Amino acid sequence: MRSIWKGSIGFGLVSIPVKLYSAVQSSTLNLDMLDSRDHARIRYQRVNEHTHKEVPYDKIVKGYKLNDDYIIVEEQDFIDAAPEKSKVIEIEDFVNIAEVNPMFYETSYYTEPDTKNNKAYALLLKALQQSKKAGLARFVLRSTESLCIVHPVKNVLVVTRIRFGQEIRDTDDLNVPGEVKVSKKELDVGLALIDQYASKFDVSKFKDEYHNELLNIIKAKAKGKRATVKKLKPRKTTSDDLYDQLMSSLKAKKGA
Repeated sequence: MRSIWKGSIGFGLVSIPVKLYSAVQSSTLNLDMLDSRDHARIRYQRVNEHTHKEVPYDKIVKGYKLNDDYIIVEEQDFIDAAPEKSKVIEIEDFVNIAEVNPMFYETSYYTEPDTKNNKAYALLLKALQQSKKAGLARFVLRSTESLCIVHPVKNVLVVTRIRFGQEIRDTDDLNVPGEVKVSKKELDVGLALIDQYASKFDVSKFKDEYHNELLNIIKAKAKGKRATVKKLKPRKTTSDDLYDQLMSSLKAKKGA
């Protein structure tokens, strides 16, 4: 793996030199857009909406629409607005990792100490494991300030970028149920059903089957064949009553 960032993790007066490596990879297939007539790749041009002519790259500027007029944003404006280039993941707080809403999670990076047998790295790792805490920090990645949590995964410190609070939309505009009465027996069966399906989190049981099936279809088509596709049959319910549906689900799970 190639490191994408080099700096240090700082907490208090302790500084730990580290490198960051991407911890995630895409499982999606790379598909190109083609002309159906000759399978030539589609290319896009930057065209002036008034003249309909292609615009040279060096003539393109960026603008922000304000009161029906565009304000041109120049390179120096980006430099002035950017946070100070910092090579420190500065931990400002330690929080309970269980309190971090999953909606805030973005992407994760493995950290590697810049020196072998780094005692400060090992200390922070063990302290976070025992306290079940995570470090809340800010750092600059690709000229953009990011919020992140520093947390242990096995024997590695992981930096997971999270969203800022203003990036999460409010729920006020959603048409969700208000006070809907749920009977005690319905709730009891619902809790029993959850208990039956409860298990230890093991993501290795789940595979990206869709893209595997799509690749099988592509390989079969390359040989002039059509792959056999397994269709999931929807389960049918015999009743519109919520309690009956819950009880049937409970019995079906027991039978399985």
